[in-house]
Amino acid sequence: MFDFSPEFAPTPLMQSAGFEAALRTCGQAPLRLDCGTLMLRRRVCGVPIAMLPRARIDDAAATLALAREVTCGPLILSPDAPMDLSVHGALPLISPAHQAVVRLHHDRDALRKALHGKWRNRLKHGEKSGLRVVYRALPASADHWLLRADARQQRTRGYRTWPVPLTRAFAATAPCAAMLFEAFLGKAPVAAILILRHGDTATYHVGHTTDTGRAASAHTLLMWTAMRWCAEQGHRWLDLGLLDTVSNPGLARFKLGTGADVMPLGGTWLHWEPLAPLRGLARLDRTAMALGP
Repeated sequence: MFDFSPEFAPTPLMQSAGFEAALRTCGQAPLRLDCGTLMLRRRVCGVPIAMLPRARIDDAAATLALAREVTCGPLILSPDAPMDLSVHGALPLISPAHQAVVRLHHDRDALRKALHGKWRNRLKHGEKSGLRVVYRALPASADHWLLRADARQQRTRGYRTWPVPLTRAFAATAPCAAMLFEAFLGKAPVAAILILRHGDTATYHVGHTTDTGRAASAHTLLMWTAMRWCAEQGHRWLDLGLLDTVSNPGLARFKLGTGADVMPLGGTWLHWEPLAPLRGLARLDRTAMALGP
């Protein structure tokens, strides 16, 4: 774990060309800095705010200089790896999260061997449950049952992901940019997951399983099918998203059961000149930002 390097690391979805194109389709105006980093721009209570989401920052000083050519307002940075931005005047806002990433390869036996024992047993159960698995590009209709189910789940559990129009826009950026994997028992769909593809990386976007699908281990079978399919298409990574062992330990165990590596992110930082007097306090948060004492 933790041995990713910039040359051999997943491509962040929110820095991809597909994400940029989807935002433009939805009427937003992201900007690609000269260093290649995608900058998002919003207004909060009339104040312009710039964001560098999941940014792969090789030279923080240079990236900040380029960003400051565009905006003098609040700048929120979320590096793709731990780094000390306090030395560049940034203040820590949110401590780093971790994400689960599966290393994909063509050796199906080795990929299966990397699965954790309980996960592998659930996969065997799914393979024997009479499920029919179908995969295809996400249909053009915005009314697919998976998107409706995910919207209901977000309202029930109180979280938010992408709005449906943005997901639809991403799916339209390229053929098979958004791949839908569904499991059926008879004619009834019992589980589905949506995978977004961008360069050498694929990202798990949303998923839903009915009680019937859960009893048949449908989600496990779909994830395994998606892992194999993505490897066959030449993807090197399957990004399973953030790990939340406190609020959703069951989902965290499911993700780790795939044999995924755990990759630390860089937290969230704020860079803004009016807050310069507080910069000295930023060094007190080095431990919280996974930077050591």
